[in-house]
Amino acid sequence: MIKKIVPLFLFFCMLFVAVFGQLIDRKATPETKNLYKNLIRLSGKKVLFGHQDDMAYGVGWKYQEGRSDIKDLTGEYPAVFGWDVSGLETGKAQNIDGVPFEKMRGYIKKAYDMGAINTLSWHMDNPFNGKTSWDTVSVAVRSILPKGEKHMLYKSWLDRFSVFANSLKGTDGKLIPILFRPFHENGGGWFWWGKKSCSPGEYEALWQFTVQYLRDKKHLHNLIYVFNPCDFKTEEQYLERYPGNNFTDVLSFDYYQYGGIEKGVLFKQDVSTCLAIQNKVAKKTRKLSALAETGFVEIPDAAWWTGVFSKAIEDNKPSYVLFWRNAGYREKEKDNHYYAPYPGQVSAPDFLEFLKGNNILLQKGLRRYSIYK
Repeated sequence: MIKKIVPLFLFFCMLFVAVFGQLIDRKATPETKNLYKNLIRLSGKKVLFGHQDDMAYGVGWKYQEGRSDIKDLTGEYPAVFGWDVSGLETGKAQNIDGVPFEKMRGYIKKAYDMGAINTLSWHMDNPFNGKTSWDTVSVAVRSILPKGEKHMLYKSWLDRFSVFANSLKGTDGKLIPILFRPFHENGGGWFWWGKKSCSPGEYEALWQFTVQYLRDKKHLHNLIYVFNPCDFKTEEQYLERYPGNNFTDVLSFDYYQYGGIEKGVLFKQDVSTCLAIQNKVAKKTRKLSALAETGFVEIPDAAWWTGVFSKAIEDNKPSYVLFWRNAGYREKEKDNHYYAPYPGQVSAPDFLEFLKGNNILLQKGLRRYSIYK
């Protein structure tokens, strides 16, 4: 009897992965398909730890070969590396945070070569007036949709992005899979693609056009598309701008702790609630669930990792979490700007404890799973 049950069980496991693991791009590269399927296999069991701009700079250093604040503290790199391509659309040599795109290309290659994952966000300039992504003039989205006055300009921006994405190749010569998260935090009112500047229908049309153009016209087959709302309290709010199952691979949201240490209780409750809502949607839509941006600036709470963050994600584990960048002291803003610990930082010992018992993977742990094969 057991001999009959085991093959049947394995069959249903394979069937689940085949259905649940289907990317919206049926022509995705083998490495991209394998990454997605392996993320699904790890989902709910392991949480991949990520950090924005990790290899480019950290607190007190910049562009030092082999350095990383996470690596300096733990002996290994993060499992997920976040990068932003703002500035690419207008032909700049470096992104919004000063990282040269040529260096970024090298960092992305290094991450892939060592078995880690890359994700790209895009703080795209306002295409209507040329100002920043935080300029919320309400006609921007409408202007770049088909038949809009800036539609051709927007396509030229996507063309530039396509050239960059096609240039991302590993030492093995293969295209590097990218978790692509455009038009993020769409439920907020601070970007020109947010809820104060365009209708849900306009946002959905923009997302759908972007996917179809990159996938079907530019033949980019190394992208995994990550949907990213924010400020939601219900499933209905979460899905308000959802472009559809045929245009999304991963569900995610962003959430930061603001205020003092005492706000940790609220952060823990809110992240836990949002993950529960998102995971419910993920099960219905057969998508992955992730926490795409998070953190507590300067991490002044010495027990934040085990006392707050680990408890926020324990009931509904996201596939990966990405902590924002470690810019260090910013002269213009006169502040310290970092979201991940480094040697000597007050929460560093607690972070090491956090890594021990929460099924958190850094780069070496992830490498064992050969996620691209």
